[in-house]
Amino acid sequence: MAAESISERERTLSRRSVLAAGAGFASFGLAGCLSGSEGTVGSGGSSNAEESEDGPVVVASFFSFYDFARKVAKDTPVTLKNLVPTGLHGHGWEPDASVTRDIIEADAFVHVGEEFQPWADRAIQTLEDDDVDTQLINVREGVELVELAASLDREEEGVGENRGRDPHFWLDPQRAKTAVDNITEGLVELAPEYEDTFRANASTYKTDVLDRIDSDYQDIFDRAERKVVQLAAHNAFQYIGVRYGVEMRPLVVNLAASGDVKPTDITEAKRVIDENDIKYIGAGVFETRKPAKQLIAETNVEAYYPVTPYAGVREDWVENDWGYEEIAYNINMPTFEVVLGNKSPDEVGYDGWSDEWRNFE
Repeated sequence: MAAESISERERTLSRRSVLAAGAGFASFGLAGCLSGSEGTVGSGGSSNAEESEDGPVVVASFFSFYDFARKVAKDTPVTLKNLVPTGLHGHGWEPDASVTRDIIEADAFVHVGEEFQPWADRAIQTLEDDDVDTQLINVREGVELVELAASLDREEEGVGENRGRDPHFWLDPQRAKTAVDNITEGLVELAPEYEDTFRANASTYKTDVLDRIDSDYQDIFDRAERKVVQLAAHNAFQYIGVRYGVEMRPLVVNLAASGDVKPTDITEAKRVIDENDIKYIGAGVFETRKPAKQLIAETNVEAYYPVTPYAGVREDWVENDWGYEEIAYNINMPTFEVVLGNKSPDEVGYDGWSDEWRNFE
């Protein structure tokens, strides 16, 4: 592994110092864009950061891609930070001005592309307007997005080239590989002396992790007699349906985890549950459980279990160093086994999984 030269390290540290202390116009400009919204929260980035900051610092606007990036950067001096606070969903929140400082002082910013996280779009625009040279790494570059599900709220179609397209591509492990490739190219540009390590890590992750997740998901859905999944969660799981030939029925039909449910959506969910003799449904870990509880009260559904689009993490997941892989195997896969009727809740997951997650609060 090549060593970082003293001049390169001094240049990086000097740049951050100048930006933090002297580029007040950039800091205040970005803070003005990012702060002032209802429900603003601190970045919480340091809680999910790697220990050392001797090398380049990379911040990510979304947990999944923070996790991909730290896997690619393994065994290099690159430090990764997740900007989304622990316990919150990565889509639908507004950061406060502490995120401004993190982005400006970072050497690179990993983001999900336009029209998904408005605060990230504003941050990027301000970085460009104020000529801040934080490198931008767009994980969605070159990804083929599918059309929105027919059940999606058409008011959230988006604009421009992404109009009518579903942004949640990373739930498909094969499409997630493109995000890993984009991150890899960005890190190679940032720290070319570690190119061999980045590329080797990325290749291993795609083959040993993403391909295995894809195969294991395929097995779950191939074994299922039922091809309909009812979720009391927001509309983020279509890519799993597209990839594995199953119909995902979200109860919350907007793209963000707002929890807003229309009476007509409840009526449709009741019909799907009745026609398919559904006993168990999935509920979003970082979303309100009110819709799931309503379905339990008004239908033959016995319980709900957790699903997540890898958009956030809980404290215990951070403590156990869970990433995309661990969440797939410990949260989503057991739930899909249960809601599809492949296995009973007591037959899936780790010891005590059903007791922990049955009708979780």
